[in-house]
Amino acid sequence: MKNYKRIFTIVVDSLGVGADDLPGYDTGANTLAHIADHMPNFKIPTLQKLGMANITPLASVEANASPKAVYTKMKEASVGKDTMTGHWEMMGLEIKTPFKTFTETGFPKELIDELEKRTGRKIVGNKSASGTEILDEFGEDEINNGVLIVYTSADSVLQICGNEETMGVETLYKYCEIARELTMRPEWMVGRVIARPYTGSKKGEFVRTANRHDYALKPYGPTALDALKDGGYDVISVGKIKDIFDGEGISEAYKSKSSVHGMEQTIDLLQKDFTGLCFTNLVDFDALWGHRRNPVGYGEELERFDEKLNVFIEQMQDDDLVIITADHGNDPTYEGSDHTKETVPFIAYSKKMVAGKHITEFDTFANIGATICDNFEVAMPEGTIGESVLDTLVEQLEK
Repeated sequence: MKNYKRIFTIVVDSLGVGADDLPGYDTGANTLAHIADHMPNFKIPTLQKLGMANITPLASVEANASPKAVYTKMKEASVGKDTMTGHWEMMGLEIKTPFKTFTETGFPKELIDELEKRTGRKIVGNKSASGTEILDEFGEDEINNGVLIVYTSADSVLQICGNEETMGVETLYKYCEIARELTMRPEWMVGRVIARPYTGSKKGEFVRTANRHDYALKPYGPTALDALKDGGYDVISVGKIKDIFDGEGISEAYKSKSSVHGMEQTIDLLQKDFTGLCFTNLVDFDALWGHRRNPVGYGEELERFDEKLNVFIEQMQDDDLVIITADHGNDPTYEGSDHTKETVPFIAYSKKMVAGKHITEFDTFANIGATICDNFEVAMPEGTIGESVLDTLVEQLEK
């Protein structure tokens, strides 16, 4: 171990910082800047101190003349703009063939027919929709008639809803396991099958619960997480990280009820004596606000995150490092309801840093995984990408 006993990597899911007219990116998109445009009294003092407003200009938050963190933007080397692609790349894997999506067409009849046969239930939905919309449309039908709600989104996902009182969570999970088996076929292969349990008995009262479960593809090769775990270090996941990596390289996992809860869990883990990585995903920014095109809701969620981040920083140890980043964009002012392909922030902070610094933009998210492995003196797995910037971070430490 070189410099840090613990590294906390916090993914603010979908917090893009601009497309920057890059080829293949969504021209004009800038998740954070456009949220700030809708928040005249935007209060993110902790992020502002670290240098977030120095990464992309914000209408309502001034850049910091003396930022406390090392900061820059990161481009995505992989093809795609989904959750799995972003997270897998952070840990060293470059995705050259995007995961299959069925956003425009729904799932093929052959897949639906086979799923109906295997589950014994008639399938309704089979389209791209938000979770609240699909429940309002079909929830009562499922409860009263035993149909199965299947839908997708802009991500490479097949999602199945199940009422916890009438279907039961275990039955829902069984159906999702069947769907995961079926969607291993190349022509139907989605990145994740997601169980979406909910409660309520009628339209307008349905509420999705925290018993969501993702059935993801396994990473196509070992990642930085595997290298750390195999090297004897702790790899703790918070939120949906374990699902995204299908448990590979994870030594301990905590499920979160919300992004606020995820930050509270991460704060609690500061009290745990471990050596290694804590990898946190905060999903509400994407699921509740980005896809639903609600910039004010997104901005208010960021303000809540900023408050928790301040608590986190106050409780950090001197040999802790925190990295704040995102996996893709989801500009709530952009057309449609898809993710937006954008650059994402890289903010690295330790209490022992004497000053912040802007560094050259990264060409891949994988520099995160490479930096973490470098710190713990384990080699990145063969076939991965990324270059460590640990020396740059160490230059800012007290001598």
